[in-house]
Amino acid sequence: MAKPLDQEYDQMTKTASPPSKKVRNCLLAFLIGGAICCLGQLFSTLYENLGLNEDEVKAAIPITLIILTAILTGLGLFGNLAKYGGAGTAVPITGFANSVVSPAMEFQTEGRILGTGAKMFTLAGPVITYGCSLAAIYGFIYYFFIR
Repeated sequence: MAKPLDQEYDQMTKTASPPSKKVRNCLLAFLIGGAICCLGQLFSTLYENLGLNEDEVKAAIPITLIILTAILTGLGLFGNLAKYGGAGTAVPITGFANSVVSPAMEFQTEGRILGTGAKMFTLAGPVITYGCSLAAIYGFIYYFFIR
C-alpha cells in the first residue's frame, strides 16, 4: 500500500509536469523525419542527373547528409531541429553524425586528445563497436553456413 508521502509526491509530480503532447510530437517527428528522407531523395535525383552511377549515388547521399548534419550541429541549428523533430531527426545517418559532432564540440576545451578525441565517440562508439562486431558475426555465419 502506498504511503501518504508517496501519494503526495505523485500528486506533486503530476502538477509540476505538463502533460506531453504525444500526437503533436509524433506528427512533428513524422514530418521532420520525412523531410530528411525527402532531402536524401532530392540529392539522389541530383546526383543521378549529374551522371553518377548507382554505386556512386549510394555513397554520395549518406556522405552529403553526414556533412550537412555536422555543419548544422556545429552552427547549433541541428539541436533546434531535434528539439521539435525528436525521433524524426534520429534517422540513423543524421542522428549518428550528430552524436559524433556534439560531444566533440562540447569537450574541445579539454584538448584534442583528452577532450575531442576521447569524447567524440562516447555516444557513437558503442554503435560502431557492436555494429561492426555483429556484422562480422553475420558475415561469418553467412560465409560458412548459409552460402
